[in-house]
Amino acid sequence: MSDSGAAPTDVVPLYVLRLYVAGHTAKSLLATANLQRICEVHLAGRYEIEVIDLLKTPKLAAGDQILAIPTLVRRLPAPLKRVIGDLSNTEKVLVGLDIQRRAEPR
Repeated sequence: MSDSGAAPTDVVPLYVLRLYVAGHTAKSLLATANLQRICEVHLAGRYEIEVIDLLKTPKLAAGDQILAIPTLVRRLPAPLKRVIGDLSNTEKVLVGLDIQRRAEPR
């Protein structure tokens, strides 16, 4: 049996997300809350979020080439993707991270 290199269709990717913020500002807190909501609705059980406070660890900004905050970086699955802002526009975040939309509960 040969391996065609294609992933089985039943394997669901894990999304590894890194949110860069600067302290506990209103915009940082809003971005964190929006990201949590989006992930719960559209990636339930398939995501990891790491919040990086650049006031505490500014050197980490260089690794992901962070120029503005808040910035969300999708580290996995490849390729790397970025979304800048408070993440209040769900559609922009889903398109920016290449995530399939799921129906949101009302």
